Amino acid sequence: MDNDYLIKKPPLQALFLFALPMIIGNLFQQTYTMVDSAIVGRYVSEQALAAVGASYALTNIFICVAIGGGIGASVIVSRYFGAKEYGRMKTAVFTALLSFLGISLVLGIAGLILGKQIMIWLNTPADCLDMASEYLRIYFLGLPFLFMYNVLSAMFNALGKSRIPLYFLIFSSIFNVILDIIMVTKMDMGVAGVAWATLIAQGISAVLSFGVLLKNLKGLEGKQKTLFDKMELAEMTRIAIPSILQQSTVSIGMMLVQSVVNGFGSEALAGFSAAMRIESICVVPMSAIGNAVSSFTAQNIGAERKDRVVMGLHAASKMVIVCSVVICFFLEVFSHSMIMLFLGNEGTQIALFTGIGYLTFMGWFFCFIGFKMAVDGLLRGAGDMKMFTVANLVNLGIRVIIAVTCAPRFGIAMVWYAVPVGWFANWVISYAEYRTGKWKTL
Repeated sequence: MDNDYLIKKPPLQALFLFALPMIIGNLFQQTYTMVDSAIVGRYVSEQALAAVGASYALTNIFICVAIGGGIGASVIVSRYFGAKEYGRMKTAVFTALLSFLGISLVLGIAGLILGKQIMIWLNTPADCLDMASEYLRIYFLGLPFLFMYNVLSAMFNALGKSRIPLYFLIFSSIFNVILDIIMVTKMDMGVAGVAWATLIAQGISAVLSFGVLLKNLKGLEGKQKTLFDKMELAEMTRIAIPSILQQSTVSIGMMLVQSVVNGFGSEALAGFSAAMRIESICVVPMSAIGNAVSSFTAQNIGAERKDRVVMGLHAASKMVIVCSVVICFFLEVFSHSMIMLFLGNEGTQIALFTGIGYLTFMGWFFCFIGFKMAVDGLLRGAGDMKMFTVANLVNLGIRVIIAVTCAPRFGIAMVWYAVPVGWFANWVISYAEYRTGKWKTL
């Protein structure tokens, strides 16, 4: 397949070809995080499942910083690639890698120092606090590998090579699951075994990905002037910061809401954690569509084909509708079986009812996050970041305010009632900005 198919092929076909490897790859990635939780829930304890779940809201923020930063950097790389300015493109790639290596080291050290205290601030139940802290300590040791891997994946996507991250995700996922089984069920390492399995699998994948990227860059004409360019970093930062905010909105909101959920005890937290793992899989195709629209928009603007951008958004909306129908069907029919995968026969009724309640309600609303991510992807790819940022802050604010003020009074279900309201408000604001046409003049 030609590297410039996002510019040449019909929009629906181009977006599908680009998004499909990301969807498959991210499904593998989310599957092994599900396996992490399922193994500790079944073979360690319900408290261990709650501990991993309590850590998830915090760790996912760091994942979103890596993914959002990578997407922001990939917009610049995509533009240079679309314009065939390969020398500047190579400089941008290495500037991004060096910058995020430094950021990951700083955040990793901060996480090692503050991880347990943050869990305490979030009202983590006492019976799973120590396990959650142990999981986080190991997780933060591997943060540079996590950042390197996600930024490298974004660089491959910017070059139109979304299949390469897929291959490494499949390898990493399978290897992670094997290590999970060995370290938890055979070596009896508990939550520490799950954390070490993830670190080792991501570390190996990150190193291999870097080698493959170097080989691909050598095959492109054009010589880079330097390994690091401040001007390129400034332009990436302008797009990356709102992108990080957008990617982190759900996670920041969930971390703030986590303290509300934690107040209902470890049994409710275990069910909520299981449901969140399943939701993370449901979001995968929507996120991939949004990221595909972002690269599609950036490349076509770089190639001065802005007419194709509008067609791309229409094609993405059709993909969102199809994915939403499939997700709704599976959640409504199989929610009980999905939650039982995590809890096993020893799971409590509170955990079971909490997980099922979340999934059966949320199943009807994934079209909202799909439409939101598609139009957000267009604005991000065009560099229209102001209202993009406002929209995601409104999303975050709605979710936190409703959960914090209403859940203690009306019950834990208010935590998930707030989610589609935030998604819908985000979409309305972003779509209104898209309709102004300002993105065409940036």
